Amino acid sequence: MLETVIALFKHYFSAKVIVFFVSILPILELRGGLIAASLLGVPWYEAAPIAVIANMLPVPFIILFIERILDILSHHGPIKKFARKIKQKGHSKGAELLEKYPNQIMIGVYLFVAIPLPGTGAWTGALIAALLGLSPKKSFFPISLGILTACIIMLIIAYFVPSLIGFQS
Repeated sequence: MLETVIALFKHYFSAKVIVFFVSILPILELRGGLIAASLLGVPWYEAAPIAVIANMLPVPFIILFIERILDILSHHGPIKKFARKIKQKGHSKGAELLEKYPNQIMIGVYLFVAIPLPGTGAWTGALIAALLGLSPKKSFFPISLGILTACIIMLIIAYFVPSLIGFQS
């Protein structure tokens, strides 16, 4: 998927703009942006701030508006039942988790965003925080810290490990 995105945009945009676009996309996010940056020859110290900023941009919008979007979708459109189910399950599990682990929930959000695995990241972390009913102000910090941690991990994977084993970008 990443190669497709790079090939599509490579002829029209600069490498840094591609890194920005890849980093703001759900699923690929910062991880894909830093791998793209490495493949495109963007220095890590230029790629990291671009990827972090791009990955952080959608977070407040997701946290603030996903409830309203799910409300609209649960009343209109072809996915009414699915939207209702997501919202109900999120709120019920959220209440359960907040009751069991009131002090650890933000650490969980941080770790979920920080560990660069498929399905984790800022988009999903923001969605989880919103569905759990966490305060937007309180949840933005662990998500942002998770993005920074994921950035460090991905810089090591995308830039430093390849250089250690002889690959030059």
